[in-house]
Parts: sequence; C-alpha cells; structure tokens
Amino acid sequence: MAVVGPGGGSRGGGGITSLADMKNLTVQTITGRWFMVFASFLIMSAAGATYMFGLYSQDIKSSLGYDQTTLNLLSFFKDLGANVGVLSGLINEVTPPWVVLSMGAVLNFFGYFMIWLAVTGKITGVQVWHMCLYICIGANSQAFANTGSLVTCVKNFPESRGAVLGVLKGYVGLSGAIITQFYHAFYDDDSKSLILLIAYLPAVISFAFLRTIRRMKVVRHANELKVFYNFLYISLGLAAFLMIMIVVEKQVDFNQTEYGFSAAMVIFLLFLPLAIVFIEEYKIWTSKKLVLTEFPSSLNIEKPSQMIQKQKQETVTTETPPKTKKTGWRSICFDRPERGDDYTILEALFSIDMLVLFLATICGVGGTLTAIDNLGQIGTSLGYPKRSISTFISLVSIWNYLGRVVAGFGSEHFLTKYKFPRPLVLTLILLISCVGHLLIAFNVPGGLYVASIVIGFCFGAQWPLLFAMISEIFGLKYYSTLYNFGSVASPIGSYLLNVRVAGHLYDKEATKQLAAKGLIRQHGEDLDCIGSECFKLSFIIITAVTFLGTLVSLVLVIRTRKFYKSDIYKKFREAAAAQGDDTEMTAVAGNGVRPAETRE
Repeated sequence: MAVVGPGGGSRGGGGITSLADMKNLTVQTITGRWFMVFASFLIMSAAGATYMFGLYSQDIKSSLGYDQTTLNLLSFFKDLGANVGVLSGLINEVTPPWVVLSMGAVLNFFGYFMIWLAVTGKITGVQVWHMCLYICIGANSQAFANTGSLVTCVKNFPESRGAVLGVLKGYVGLSGAIITQFYHAFYDDDSKSLILLIAYLPAVISFAFLRTIRRMKVVRHANELKVFYNFLYISLGLAAFLMIMIVVEKQVDFNQTEYGFSAAMVIFLLFLPLAIVFIEEYKIWTSKKLVLTEFPSSLNIEKPSQMIQKQKQETVTTETPPKTKKTGWRSICFDRPERGDDYTILEALFSIDMLVLFLATICGVGGTLTAIDNLGQIGTSLGYPKRSISTFISLVSIWNYLGRVVAGFGSEHFLTKYKFPRPLVLTLILLISCVGHLLIAFNVPGGLYVASIVIGFCFGAQWPLLFAMISEIFGLKYYSTLYNFGSVASPIGSYLLNVRVAGHLYDKEATKQLAAKGLIRQHGEDLDCIGSECFKLSFIIITAVTFLGTLVSLVLVIRTRKFYKSDIYKKFREAAAAQGDDTEMTAVAGNGVRPAETRE
C-alpha cells in the first residue's frame, strides 16, 4: 500500500512506498532542523529553575538557620550566576554546542545536588559562602543552556530569529510551572526533593540531546515562519492547560495520583510539536523525492568554475575601502554613530542611551525579581497555606511566559504598523508593575494571587524589550557582548532591592517581634517574621524605585522618539534587496518545489 504525500497524488515518488522509504524519512526527521528545534523546546522547558527559588527557599532558611538577609544574599548569587553568561558565550565561539550543553548539565547537577545534600543534612559544616557558590554554579547552567541551544537555533534560522527567540524564551518562562507539576507528581509536597528534581531533570534532558543540537547549513523554507507560529500555538495551549490546572488545584485538594495525570498531560503537550516536526519533514522528503524522480532538469547546479567567477565579480563590485574611524576618548564620548548604526562596545557602554536604559532596567527588573524571589516568605508571613505558595510560583511562571510572548510579538507589531516606540512599551510595563508591588505592600485580601500575575507578566515582558532596544539603538555588530551587559542589570537590581532593602527590613521586623515576646535569637536559629509589616516598607520603597524607573525610561522615549518614528529596518531591507538580485535558492513549499526562487 502506498501512502500518498501532500500534492503527490499516486504517482511514483509521491509517498512512502517501501520500508526503505520509512527508514530514510525517520533518519531525516531525527537528523533534521525541525527536530533540533523540538529538542531545544525540551531543554528550555527545564532551564528556568532559577524562577522556582521561592518554592524551596524556606527549606534552605529553616534547615540551615539563615535569616532573611542571608537568604536574599543567596538569591543575589542565584541571579548573578543566571545572568552572567560571558563564559558560556566565549566557549561557544570556539567549540560545538554539545560542549556548552554538557558543561551546563554538569554545572546544573553539581550546584543543585550540593544544595540538596546541605538542606537534607547529608553533609555538614556548610558555610554561607559554600551555599552562595553552589547556587551560583547551578544557576549559571541556565546561561549555558541558553547559549548552547537558543543561540544555535537563532544561527540555524537567521531569517526567523524573532520567532525563534519568542518561542524558546517562552518555554523558559513556562519551565517553573512545568517542573512544579512534575514535582507534585513525583514527590507530592516534599519541597526538599524539589531541589533534587531541579538537579537531575535539566541535566538528563541536555545529555539526551547533545548530538541533536548542532549548527546546520542555513536553508530557507518558504513556510518557515508559519511553522514557528504553529509551535507558538502549541505553547499557548500548554500555558492555558497549566493555568487551568493551577486554578483547579487551588479549589480541589489533589493527591499524588491526580498530579500524575496532570503531569502526563504536560508531557503530551511538550511532545506534541513532534507532530509538526514529522509533517514538515515529510513535506521536505516528498518534495525532494519528486524533484529527483520527476524534475531532474529543474535543478540549478553551478559548476565550480562558474562559482569562482561569480565570487570574483562579487568581490570587485562589493569591496569598498575601509572607512577610517576616529579613536580616543573624545570620539567615544562625543563623536558617536547615529542610532541604529553599529556602535563599538565602548561607544555603546558610555552612551547616555545605554545609561538610561540600564538604570530603568535596574529599577524594573530589580523590583520584580525581588518579589519573585521572596514569594515563599511573603506568602508565609501573610498567612497563605503552603499549597498556595506553590500556586504563586506557577502563576509567575505562566505569566512570565505570556509577558515575553506578548512583549516580543506585540511590540514588533505596533512598531512596524503604528511606529509605536519600544521604550514607551517599557514605560507602560514598569508602571503596571507598580500595581503588583502595592498589592503586596498593603496586603490586599487575595491580592498576592493578582500580584503574582502582574509581577510575572511584567518581569517577562521587560527582557525582550531590553534586548530588542539594545539591538536597534546600538546595532548588531557587537550585539552578543552588549546583550550580556544588559543582563548584568538584573543582579545589580536584585542586590540593591532584595538584599539591602527587603532582606534587611524583614530581619529588622523579625527581631522586633522576637524582642516583643521577650525572646533572643539563638545562633543557627532561622529568623521568621509574621504579619503584613514584614514586607510592607520594603515594597513601598520598591514601588517608589520602580516609579523612578518609569520616569527614567520616559527620558529614553523622548531621546529616541525621532529614531523610532523613522523606518529603522530600512537599511536591512535595502541590504537584503541588494543581495537578493544575485541570490538563488531552492525553497521547499508545502506541496512541491520551486527550484530557483529569488529572494525578495
């Protein structure tokens, strides 16, 4: 029996007609570009353990007798490790992706496994600096996963990089809710075992796909963007299911078996993109078979002599004398390129635009990250049950995902269609996040649920906006370095607002409560605070700082208003058009082949 392919009819070469065909299709699917994207989805879906700190931080605090300032110091080193990815980037420049992924898997397992050993008392004599080192190493694995998987996908699909970043970053945002479902299915409510799950699950997934994630020759498919939108729709379905489960689990007391069914549905939705992978690879396989059997004359094959002659012509017509660029501090400070041109690293770092953007990010990301990292202690101090705290973490994870997707795709749509500037979107996001901080500060009844949604969305939305603005204002030539510099704003904001403000004021209030009871804290005893006063002043200060960030971002809106009113992508279209006159490629369509399609 012959299986008829799309558009192939019943003619020879139009479908799977033998066991050899099935074998060839299977090999093509497993070694293909779309299966690599699917593998990246799985890696990213387990790469966001840093967002789950609030779920197990109370265990660290009680087991090791830390006060809130010490716990927030651990949170700072977590953020430091997660956002300083320079080392992984440098390694990825000179090695294949499997090296970076394997190193990240080892770092992840070592860091979190050591934390689990310390929390469960299997090792003793653990100092604070040990724990800071462990969590920094474990969190730094996230940068290795991003570099090895996400960066490789962007290089393999350069013309769909926006969709690639949006979908993959979205899966990172969902990872907290995904792992939470697995945690309840495997370990019920044993939050110490969650640390063990975080240690081995991402490492196992990374090792499983070491050979799958690799750099491939860039081949443009006609329906490439449509495929990524199909992946996006599946991820939205996964997010919707997780959201429904969070609501249901809040109303109904699930047992471990029921959590198992929920985790099974999550696994099904995680593997559903395989159907799209197979469909696309089947279309490609069918089209190749048709070309080889029915249209051999349509292939446009250049002889080596023709290729050499063409390269010589391109060299003569495209080479231009290099421009002499001024150097020195005066040039760096005053003679900068126009916005949108390629800045040097020093020109960008010493520009007012970067300073303004960096300050706004410190205020915005620092405040939302402080709320996320302290959700466990906030929920406990305000009297929420332990199951509700798990709900908060999942809500943050899902809305973190939605924030990334909406900010990425939405800001791009409004920018291209209405010239709505991205800095103004950032301003609105910072203003909205103030609402979430105020809900925590004044302990509105049930307000922590709404605050988790608002803060999760705003935290996620800031990242694609930040990275997009850096690429637009300062150019793409040194984007990898400037990208990592932008990430440094996160640990700075976390240290200032989380450690120096929230942690310090929490411990001060907890000590006051002990004194009111006539008690003195013993050495090694954890310091707990109960009541709305524990975080009230902290989040009033954080609200004020975030509002300051809103005003700072308005400065960037004013400075870049003319730039964003112009056609900021014009030069890229002109460059593509200039190259498109000479470029021929084979684009694989859904039901056939167009052998010499010229790029528009």
